[in-house]
Amino acid sequence: MAGISVTLEGDNIQLAFQKGEQSTAVVMDPHAARSLVKAVSQLLTAIGEGGENGDETPEELVEVTSSTIDVGTDEHGLAVVGLQAGLMPPFLLRLKDDEARHIATSLLEILNSPRDVRTSHGDH
Repeated sequence: MAGISVTLEGDNIQLAFQKGEQSTAVVMDPHAARSLVKAVSQLLTAIGEGGENGDETPEELVEVTSSTIDVGTDEHGLAVVGLQAGLMPPFLLRLKDDEARHIATSLLEILNSPRDVRTSHGDH
């Protein structure tokens, strides 16, 4: 199982992941951290994972407002997606290979399904 730790580094927040011998850390300013929390919350809602109590109100989805969505790799070869959503500042999502594959596969499944099937499942 992967280990996740969250620590303060000055006025910034460090989010570190470790799985086996691999580890990755990301340092974010508070605004970027809030954007990440909201994005993860929305992804959990989209896959049907509610809060622990089950009574959390899902946050409103935020539309992508970037004129482009940039996809590339970072200096370590990890997939990076850059975009802007709503009033949030532009942000980057750094993904491990398995995370990027999961997102790509899921999006292809959604795009390949007929519109009426997508609508019956909440238009996700």
